Amino acid sequence: MIVLYTDFGWEGPYVGQMKAVLAREAPQVAVVDLMHDAPAFSPRPAGYLLAALAGEFPLDSVFVAVIDPGVGDPARRPAAVRADGRWFVGPDNGLFNAVAARARHASWWDLTWRPGRLSTSFHGRDLFAPVGALLARGEPPPGETVPVAERLYADWPDDLAEVIYIDHYGNCMTGFRASMLPEGPEVRLDGRVLARGATFAGRPVGEAFWYENSAGLVEIAVNQGRADQALGLAVGDAVTISGA
Repeated sequence: MIVLYTDFGWEGPYVGQMKAVLAREAPQVAVVDLMHDAPAFSPRPAGYLLAALAGEFPLDSVFVAVIDPGVGDPARRPAAVRADGRWFVGPDNGLFNAVAARARHASWWDLTWRPGRLSTSFHGRDLFAPVGALLARGEPPPGETVPVAERLYADWPDDLAEVIYIDHYGNCMTGFRASMLPEGPEVRLDGRVLARGATFAGRPVGEAFWYENSAGLVEIAVNQGRADQALGLAVGDAVTISGA
């Protein structure tokens, strides 16, 4: 299985062009669109979200992940990462930091292969999709192995107490795993303490609260309302979690 994770959006030709390459290079492999509205130009929140979502996919899945504001810059390396039995291909800009740091077993490759045609603005199509197809066919990464520790961002936290994604309903996911919360946690926004809810139905309509979402993350919501608008939240806004 090849899994696409990008900030491209559905409008325009970009997702379709990547799928055309995958259909040509790995025609027997299923392609799943995980999301194309990952935090735009923001590898850090997108990386924590990717780490939370990847575990639902079977082993040997290949994630072609492209949030790549530095595309075309020779200082930005392309990477392939093997983390707990799954592959991740994309830019080395922090996007795979949480995936690799949390893995029990991880390996990292700097990709050295380049196609005959490599545009300066669309490595998702020209570089990452062909390498993803190659890995899905069972071939080794076309690159050089490097110690994982040399590629990790050591100053990035294990869990990110920030809003990392706002969904269609206005619910605000954070990069903090609920399983890592201390005993009796308090979640605060600008001094306002949010109650914990087990379900939406268990909270009054219009009330802001937090809960553990289906990906295991602390999420802030308003029952039958938009938390982003009601609380003035945007991707990157900090959330205070007591004891964390």
